Amino acid sequence: MGQSSEKCQASRSRLCLLLPLFCLFVARAWAAELPATVTTALKEAGIPIRSVSVVVQDVDSKVPLIRHNAEQPMNPASVMKLVTTYAALELLGPAYVWTTEALGDRPPVEGRLEGNLYLRGSGDPRLALEQFWLLLRRLRVHGVRDINGDLVLDRSAFLLPPHDPGEFDREPLRPYNAGPDALLVNLKSVHLTLQPDPGGTQVEILAETPSDGLHLVNRLKLSDEPCGDWREKFKVDAGADVIELRGIFPAACGPKALHLSPWPADMQVGRLFSALWRELGGTFTGRVREGKAPAGAPILAVNESPALGEVVREINKYSNNVMARQVFLTLAADRPATPEAARRRIEDWLATKGLRMPGLILDNGSGLSRRERISADSLGRLLLAAWRSPVMPELFASLPIAGIDGTMKKRLGDSTATGRARLKTGYLENVRSIAGYVQDADDRRWIVVFLINDAKARGGKPAMDALLRWLAER
Repeated sequence: MGQSSEKCQASRSRLCLLLPLFCLFVARAWAAELPATVTTALKEAGIPIRSVSVVVQDVDSKVPLIRHNAEQPMNPASVMKLVTTYAALELLGPAYVWTTEALGDRPPVEGRLEGNLYLRGSGDPRLALEQFWLLLRRLRVHGVRDINGDLVLDRSAFLLPPHDPGEFDREPLRPYNAGPDALLVNLKSVHLTLQPDPGGTQVEILAETPSDGLHLVNRLKLSDEPCGDWREKFKVDAGADVIELRGIFPAACGPKALHLSPWPADMQVGRLFSALWRELGGTFTGRVREGKAPAGAPILAVNESPALGEVVREINKYSNNVMARQVFLTLAADRPATPEAARRRIEDWLATKGLRMPGLILDNGSGLSRRERISADSLGRLLLAAWRSPVMPELFASLPIAGIDGTMKKRLGDSTATGRARLKTGYLENVRSIAGYVQDADDRRWIVVFLINDAKARGGKPAMDALLRWLAER
């Protein structure tokens, strides 16, 4: 009788241990089902179900509501920025700032700086035209007018391999292909505005970014075509002193901003510096070159970046690849920063948080990569950890809002998901992705990850939007 009782108790104990595992198995098996509206949209787009990974999970639940092909590492495109920006917010803190310093061989005397002027960067992702102008104005306020040496660009905070801007997609003039730079000025770009002239007979090209010696050659013709994909209707050629545009520009477009990255970094910074310095009443007759500020050189002026929390918002709202790469490199524990050191620090951080991510491949942290890989499971667990993190408000506020702003401004604007979905988007050739949070009709918050890797991925947006609508209406 005693032995029989002990056996029954042992059996019950084993059953108690196995029951949670059984429930988890059943939950995961059931969770593999996708809503019919989603599978129908995938079928209409010609996207096989095996090319899709999906995770949907209540932020207060331990198991997903939907879990399909979730362990498969896939290319996430710009959704990878979630890893970089969340890591940065936790490791550096939302108030972290970068500094850019202007130094001299010696202090100025009666407005004259004898020797070189050094600009030393720390990797600021947001050293835009306005901030660069403010740094130079501070130089003028602190007594520098005439520079009798060279302008030396100190990029020693980063140690990077050579960068080919045309390697990714053979579009070297597109600003998103600019490489990271410890002294990244104005995102290494120039801003032109294209618009019909007041008489409606020709195209005007306005140089919004000052650039010393730039000559614009305008061979554009105004057309009466629909605006459509206006950027594909003309060609741009850039030389040392010339930017030439030829083709057509539809009058229906109205004013359009055209951002280009036409020159090597030294040339781009030199042209901008010369133009702004002259506008500020200064003189400079030296050359522009790369180098390193000598130890002990006096600091003449300093510019601080916006706080990391603001930078992360710009990165995720508008999917800025170059800024994401700057933040990624800043995460390296030592200086000069290298991509490998940045990867190691993120991997160590994930390990300390217990976020095991099989198959994770970090390349440059921006998603503008053919190599980067992460699974929907891993992204789901990352978003769950972020929801419980002290930096959740900063990361959450950085995500585009469906139908409202950022890369989601023109999506789901006529649905129940409007204003209730905050999602990072991603798009590359053969890749489409979303990841973030959705609030349903009962005000529950859900984690959503949807990755497509397929030759027809471009047609996957209706399936993604169907899932978001279905979830928002629950």
